[in-house]
Amino acid sequence: MDDRQRCIYMNAAAEELTGYTLDEVLALDRPLHDIIHHTHPDGRPFPLHECAIDRAFPEHAQTRGEEMFVHRDGHFYPVAFCASPIRDEASQTIGTIIEVRDISQYRRAQANQRVLINELDHRVKNTLATVQAIAGQTFEGSDAAALASFKNRLTALSKAHEVLTRNAWEPTALDRIAGSVAGTFGPDRFTLAGPELIVSPKVTVALMMALHELATNAVKYGSLSIPGGRVRISWRHEPPDDSVLEVVWEESDGPPVTPPTRTGLGMRLIEEQLAYEFGGSTQIRFEPGGLLCTIDLPLA
Repeated sequence: MDDRQRCIYMNAAAEELTGYTLDEVLALDRPLHDIIHHTHPDGRPFPLHECAIDRAFPEHAQTRGEEMFVHRDGHFYPVAFCASPIRDEASQTIGTIIEVRDISQYRRAQANQRVLINELDHRVKNTLATVQAIAGQTFEGSDAAALASFKNRLTALSKAHEVLTRNAWEPTALDRIAGSVAGTFGPDRFTLAGPELIVSPKVTVALMMALHELATNAVKYGSLSIPGGRVRISWRHEPPDDSVLEVVWEESDGPPVTPPTRTGLGMRLIEEQLAYEFGGSTQIRFEPGGLLCTIDLPLA
């Protein structure tokens, strides 16, 4: 496009994509936006000044994103775009190069994937509900506390699956994982701190289970067992090469800490699962201020 937002060149692929030939676009003598990008799919006008593609020229900066274009025959189609300013020898912006790719197939694949993921989510939840019902019948009349712990772990597994489903089973941000646990046990009593990091679905499930066990322990014996008690969950990549993820669970303002005489099942699950699945390590210390758990997971 030139400095008036008029199109001055289109290759054959652009002509096929838009339905217009270059000669037809030149004859219209209008900003390209007003030819192929003038209306939202719901019928609302799409003014030029709101167009992210056309901002590349006045802002002198490259813009990227996804938009809906209007074909010559009137149908809408999704595109991914990259708009880059063209500069002269004096570094003055004199036009814009726009690269556009039709992503209709990608969008259809996304929609199909969402249908499959929702079906998987439905079936997994039904399976977990069935397991919970069988456990309730099998252990009826036996240790109620053990049954409650088992059901709580199934709930944690279900919540981990929900987080993954909402994220289409893509890598998940750590703040979402920690936030899900905090939301279950009282977000106002948690502090979350750490950089923007994402982890694989497998690590997501393991961390959700581990943090749920720590939270359950805190409700029973630790800082969440009394009013005012708090938990801080932090995470970081360990130097020098950022190949290890460190997650720290730190309790404070809880009751006096007394180290247990034996390791409970929940803590054993944390230590053994992470070591077995990832070659990770877990350090649990009963500090005067509260339980401190450090989880190291190799990411390579």
